[in-house]
Amino acid sequence: MRYFLRPISAALLLVTASFVPALAAQPQHAIASHGEPALAPDFKHFPYANPDAPKGGRVSYGVVGTFDNLNPFILKSMRTTARGMWDPQFGNLTHESLMQRSRDEPFTLYGLLAESVEFDDERTYIQFNINPLARWSDGKDVTADDVIFTFNLLEEKGRPPYSSRLDKVKNMEKTGPLSVRFTLKEDAGNEFPLILGLNPVLPEHATDVETFDKTTFDPPVTSGPYRISEVKPGQKITFERRPDYWANDLPIKRGIDNYDEISIEYFLSDSAQFEAFKKGIFDFHAEGSPISWKRAYNFSAVENGDVEKTVFERKTPAGMYGFVFNTRREKFQDVRLRRALAMLFDFEWVNRTLFDDAYKRTESYFQHSFLSSIGIPASDIERKLLEPFPDAVDEAVLVGNYHATRTNGSGRDRKVQRAALELLNEAGYRISGGKLLNEAGEQLAFEVMTQNEGQEKIALAYQRNLAALGIELRIHTVDDAQYQRRSQNYDYDMIMKSYSASLSPGTEQIWRWDSRSRDVPGTFNYAGTADPAIDAMIEAMLEARSQEDFTAAVRAFDRVLISGHYVVPLYYLPGQRVAYRSNLEHPAFTPIYGYVLPAWWDKRAAQ
Repeated sequence: MRYFLRPISAALLLVTASFVPALAAQPQHAIASHGEPALAPDFKHFPYANPDAPKGGRVSYGVVGTFDNLNPFILKSMRTTARGMWDPQFGNLTHESLMQRSRDEPFTLYGLLAESVEFDDERTYIQFNINPLARWSDGKDVTADDVIFTFNLLEEKGRPPYSSRLDKVKNMEKTGPLSVRFTLKEDAGNEFPLILGLNPVLPEHATDVETFDKTTFDPPVTSGPYRISEVKPGQKITFERRPDYWANDLPIKRGIDNYDEISIEYFLSDSAQFEAFKKGIFDFHAEGSPISWKRAYNFSAVENGDVEKTVFERKTPAGMYGFVFNTRREKFQDVRLRRALAMLFDFEWVNRTLFDDAYKRTESYFQHSFLSSIGIPASDIERKLLEPFPDAVDEAVLVGNYHATRTNGSGRDRKVQRAALELLNEAGYRISGGKLLNEAGEQLAFEVMTQNEGQEKIALAYQRNLAALGIELRIHTVDDAQYQRRSQNYDYDMIMKSYSASLSPGTEQIWRWDSRSRDVPGTFNYAGTADPAIDAMIEAMLEARSQEDFTAAVRAFDRVLISGHYVVPLYYLPGQRVAYRSNLEHPAFTPIYGYVLPAWWDKRAAQ
């Protein structure tokens, strides 16, 4: 018998290579975070996929930025890894997870590398049973040893969140040549078994442990539907569909991965990207600006029908986009200051002047969904969760009366300025000589780091709002490489960020808001939060078993974040606006999470 020992926080994880008896459980084809999977074991395909979609053709995508790495699982170059390899938008073209998430359910996984799962009602363990058909691109079998190897490797040399996946695992055991069981710690939570199912699996026989955490341009051995056919560092990466892909006939793959070739072009700026799309250099463009949607699509390819425009309606929360305070900076540790600065952003003026009133104001981290706390008094369950933290939620937020500050749209609303100044006075600031000074006589001044012209435009409007009270806001627009590096190291006063949201928030919130992620480089805790109330609400979300308890925990979490004023909320745009070449086609049905690019196809392949 051999043992492999790995440190896990203060404990040790014992990984046993011998076979141990599995707990009695019925293998399941799927697992849902709450409730039951929507699709029966004999389902034929996902509802948002067309099983008759033709295979063949090609598609080219365009992105802004650069890339210097082909390993998406390491901290170094974490945000400059080539797109498409492990990609929530373009698809996991090369690497695969144990299970596949449905885009038409809040959080449900169906079998991929693992053809089935076993778990008890309390979810104290989960066992993944590998599909005996699963193969690596070099023809070798995918095994339980690969799964164990991957979890141990990523714990030691991977980036967040993969580096901490074993923190809530008591034991990882090989129960057969194709089976691995994870026995979970008591605080793992209801969602955590699904998080394990989303972990990538890497080939032990083809992975160099010593050099794994180094950047590389060597195409890896993987199990996914595509292989890398060409790499132009920083400029373009091309994938070709594997004719020998092992999972072509699985229900979750019918009508998916339809192109023979997928390429991703890189551009230095948004404007360069859009000009390239107009010239036909790439085929699909997601438009985030309602003004551009109205005014910029008057080029010949649109007029003659070579480019089509479509708005997809999704049924998920809008998320939060805004100016994020870095509370690691001493000046931003006072919630009164953060609240006052948030009040001074004149959304009504910006929306009318810059965007033809196209946007709606964001107020909740789960805006436009039943998980939002806006306009809803806290339930008894919420109040019980919040009881240990009496100062964590403002009264207006608790009773459902809170709304983001609304101005008269003049860009200089005196009433709002007076209210903000009162808070600033409470925080120790006074106006003297046209400047807002602290008790030491220093002007309140800080820098916002922006990434592109669009962000800079919003920052300029905010700069104008703040200047009226003698606050200096400096705007620093940096290139993509510097932006990613400084983001990763939290080297900024304020940054503009978008927090996506789903109907099943869970473990990802740890890496955005939990105390454990505050001082770890490369997480998404851009605000630097470390608040026991936030930690407790995240824990309540993860522990919830019923939909009622889960909804209450999310709303309580929303109220704590709103009351903390960690972000100056900006706006959201209902619907997904996309333009694409007319040779591309998409399924008629749109799932709750919106369009799914891996389900599209090239109509020319059927000709």
